[in-house]
Amino acid sequence: MKLIQENEAPADGKARQAIKPVICYPPDTLPPVDRQMLNKARQAMQLIETVTVPPRDAATFEVPAGHFFRIVSSIGAQVGDLNLWSKHNLDERFYTGKTRALHGTHLSTGDRMWSSMPYIRPMATISHDTLDWYGFDEFGGSVHDVIGTRCDPYTGYLLQGDHYHYCCHSNLTRALGDYLGGDMARAETLVHDVLNVFMCTGFTQDTHQYFMKASPVRPGDFIEFFAEIDLVGGLSACPGGDCSSEHSSDHASCYPLIIEIYRPEDGTLDGWQSPAVNGYDGSHGR
Repeated sequence: MKLIQENEAPADGKARQAIKPVICYPPDTLPPVDRQMLNKARQAMQLIETVTVPPRDAATFEVPAGHFFRIVSSIGAQVGDLNLWSKHNLDERFYTGKTRALHGTHLSTGDRMWSSMPYIRPMATISHDTLDWYGFDEFGGSVHDVIGTRCDPYTGYLLQGDHYHYCCHSNLTRALGDYLGGDMARAETLVHDVLNVFMCTGFTQDTHQYFMKASPVRPGDFIEFFAEIDLVGGLSACPGGDCSSEHSSDHASCYPLIIEIYRPEDGTLDGWQSPAVNGYDGSHGR
């Protein structure tokens, strides 16, 4: 938190601090999102499958490339932790760090979810977000972050000394383990940092610590994604509920989340192609 200062500032310290920042990854150099095509396709699509994620649990789902999926708030304010994998290679998974570097701390319409190295390509593009009105509040908070990791039993044990099994890491591990036919050990190595769907988070202005606050999500709100590749998804309905007080416990009120999968009409995606894996030659100079 950088609260301990043991060294005096040098004579040119203020000048060093006053240097203007530079954006590391200018977004205008990324491959463009064809919003017109996506809007056309999403206006003519058919619901083909619905998956319910129970409170304090997780579920997996599959989405073919060129389809849409929504995460929908059902009967109460509830946040979810989302993992994505390539259906044909689970080692290719959502890369929150690079996504954060490319798009910022919180995602919304037009942002993409990028996969891990050495694949680095778009896995999904956010095509609609009913909470895009929220923006950033006076505390610096916003929704759908890629800065939090996921609540997990190991950190819970460090902080509280107990064995809580229904945090998002464990929920996702169980769900993916079931998808893999019971291989829990393999599943845990594949579970990764998440998109915190509907969660309202930020960094405090004084100590710059990660905070959460009550989610603004209400029943009927949804975030919608376009699958750029064949996907396996995992979604946990966080034990923190709307994350207004705490997580990793059974104290908060929790509600189901709904996953809806849609198939667009033929012809609405003419000219679109699923992205290939990253074109870097992989030689690393050798």
